[in-house]
Amino acid sequence: MTNRLKTPVLTGLAAPLALILASCASQPAPRHVATRAPIARAAPTPAPMASAAPAAAERSLAAEAAAFESFMRHARGIDPAFAGPSEVSQALQTAAAHEPHEFEAGMVAYAALAALQEPRFVAALNAEKGRAERDRGELSRRLVADPQAVLAIPAADAAAARAAGALYAQGSGLATDGEKVKHAAYTLQKQAWSKTTAPDHAGELAQVKRISQAAYRPGREDDEALRAALALGPRRPGAPSPAVTRGVALAALSVLGEEARGRSLMSEPRTGSCLHMAKLNLYQCLASAGPRYEDVYCLGQHAMIDTGQCVVEATRAPRQVASR
Repeated sequence: MTNRLKTPVLTGLAAPLALILASCASQPAPRHVATRAPIARAAPTPAPMASAAPAAAERSLAAEAAAFESFMRHARGIDPAFAGPSEVSQALQTAAAHEPHEFEAGMVAYAALAALQEPRFVAALNAEKGRAERDRGELSRRLVADPQAVLAIPAADAAAARAAGALYAQGSGLATDGEKVKHAAYTLQKQAWSKTTAPDHAGELAQVKRISQAAYRPGREDDEALRAALALGPRRPGAPSPAVTRGVALAALSVLGEEARGRSLMSEPRTGSCLHMAKLNLYQCLASAGPRYEDVYCLGQHAMIDTGQCVVEATRAPRQVASR
C-alpha cells in the first residue's frame, strides 16, 4: 500500500458560582502528502453525549459552561501514544463530541462564570440589584442591546481579565495537546498497523458526524470539574474581545436575576464561524484520509488544534484598521 496523506490546508484563521450551580507551529505535513486547494480557515472515555438536548431556555448557565469544560477536559485527555486502530477511533469520537452551537454557548457561559469569580464586580452588581426594579430592568435591557455597556460597571475590566484568562487557558491547552497528537501522525508511520485503512472508513466518518451533532449529557464529575477549572483563576488583561464582553454581560445579567434575557449573548459571529470551519475541515480531512496515521493527523490538526485556536482567538479583540 502506498503511504499518502491528504489533508485540507488551513489558511487562517466563589460564592456566585455556588449559587448558579445550585440554581440549575506547525510542522510540515507528513511525507507522501498530496495537498489540495484550501477550503477555509478555521483515547480516554469519550465525552458524555445524549440523543436530545434540553431547550436552551431550560439550561442553566452552569450546565452550559459544563458542556464546554467537559469537552475540553476529555479532548485534552487524549493520549498521543496510540497502540492500535481502536484507540484512534476512540480518540476521534472523543475529539468530535461537541455540537458547534452548543460549544459556542458553553464557551460564553464559561467566560461568564469566570467573570463571577471577581468579587468587586459581583459586589457592584449586588449594589445595582438593590436599586428600584425599573432602573434594574433598564440596565438589563441595555446590557442585552449593547453588551459593551457592562464595561461601565465597577471592576468589569477585572472580571473581563478573568473571563479572557479562563478561555485562553482552555484554548491554548487544547491546541498544545493537539500538536502532540499531530506529531504522533509522523512517528506512527513506523508501525505497521498505522499504514492500514479502516475496513469501514465511510462508516467511521458517519459515526464522527453523528457524535458531532449529539447534545451534552452531564457526567457525575462535571460539576466538581467545572468548579476546579474556574478556581484556577488565570487572568488575561487587555481590551476585551466581543466574546469575552458577552460573557461578562451575561454574568451581570445572572446576578441581576435576568439570566434568561442573556440567551442572545451566547453566540458571537466570528467565533461561531471559526468553530464551524474547524468542524468542516475535520470532516473533509477524514473523508480523504487513507491509512490510520492520516486519521491521527486530522484528529490533531482539525479536531484539537483548530478548535483550540478558535477559543484562543475568541479572547482577542479585533484589530483596529487605521483610517486614512
